[in-house]
Amino acid sequence: MSPKQQRGEVTVERVLDAALDLYAREGEAGLTVAALTRLSGVSTGSVYHHFGNLHGVISALALRWLGRLVGELSTALTAHQDARSGIEAVIHTYLDFVRTQPAAARLLHSPFADQEGTARAAEIRDNQEARLTPIEHWLDGHRKAGELADLPTPVIETLVLGPVIGLARRWLTLGDVDLEEAIHLLPDRIWRSVSP
Repeated sequence: MSPKQQRGEVTVERVLDAALDLYAREGEAGLTVAALTRLSGVSTGSVYHHFGNLHGVISALALRWLGRLVGELSTALTAHQDARSGIEAVIHTYLDFVRTQPAAARLLHSPFADQEGTARAAEIRDNQEARLTPIEHWLDGHRKAGELADLPTPVIETLVLGPVIGLARRWLTLGDVDLEEAIHLLPDRIWRSVSP
């Protein structure tokens, strides 16, 4: 990588780190180009050069954290040989991510992320292909072995992640859920929905 490319990567990282910090402190309304340049020390021209506009910054930030979350879920799932342990690990990992990275989780569960996900679903899936493929292979192998219900992969993903995402959204927005209690209760109940 050339020095210019390295400087570009450093600039991108500074902007994205500043964007998450602003998002955590002030929400989407506080995330402006002026605030980004002040906090990151990166020029306005550099922000526009690397991201196109503020929407591009938020998209890049969401993709960055989605990649991290999917990577953690993939690692947790594929580290387990039996289906139940793998599914339970995904649930624990997801809720632990929400608990330890609340600003990133809030962004990933925001209306903005929902709109981006709907508008750019195929592009986002292609972007995450390397992380998603091991998950699909793991699920397929356990389904064929009779360790998971004989359901299509998207249905299994929905049965596992749907309740987790719903609980995460509630915790992030209302805060009226005991996340630690949920980490103990959800795995068994979700496992029943995908067990053979």
